[in-house]
Amino acid sequence: MTLEELYRTMAREMGPQPWLKPGTPWAETPIEIMLGAILVQNTNWRNVEPSLIALKTQTGFDPAKLREYTPDTLIPVIRSSGFYQRKSEAILALATWLGGANDDLVALKQRDGASLRAELLSITGIGNETADYILMYTLDHGTFMVDTYARRLFGWLGVTMPKTYPAFQKKVMGRLDFGLADYQEFHALIDEFGKQVKNDTDFDQSFLAGKQLMI
Repeated sequence: MTLEELYRTMAREMGPQPWLKPGTPWAETPIEIMLGAILVQNTNWRNVEPSLIALKTQTGFDPAKLREYTPDTLIPVIRSSGFYQRKSEAILALATWLGGANDDLVALKQRDGASLRAELLSITGIGNETADYILMYTLDHGTFMVDTYARRLFGWLGVTMPKTYPAFQKKVMGRLDFGLADYQEFHALIDEFGKQVKNDTDFDQSFLAGKQLMI
């Protein structure tokens, strides 16, 4: 099957994914999603939720209020998420970056996706996956996220993909002509599939068993 056939098959079998759609938990505001993208690094969402609750209580997810913090004052607020020194620095660097754009997300969305991505990658503590998450779910630039679930799924489908994130992403995106909504949905489907299908035995019993991906 082609990549688009894979997407259509997953969409048909799994149905629409509500993940990170407006009104779903922890997706009320773009800044909330950005902060969640940083806080969830190397931990699970259960540990992130207390940090987001505390941030919401103390800052209302206002970047200007975040810029009033220092790492020392922010760490107690986000301690439940772990790796709090690095994450506090990343959050403050992100808030500073937003301040350089006058906290104007509407204007940021109008900018070229490649330049936005390069700037996000220059921010302390933001790597490829986090940058793409922020781009796709807060700045309206569709992309393909190369996470553990994607790598595992492509392996099950018999494809040997490049080891580096940029090369894997480039190979996929060179074969897709998706808009933002389809890129968002494809990522959500892959991650939901990966949460349910955790090993070879699970995959052999899934609706994708025996399928081969052509890419």
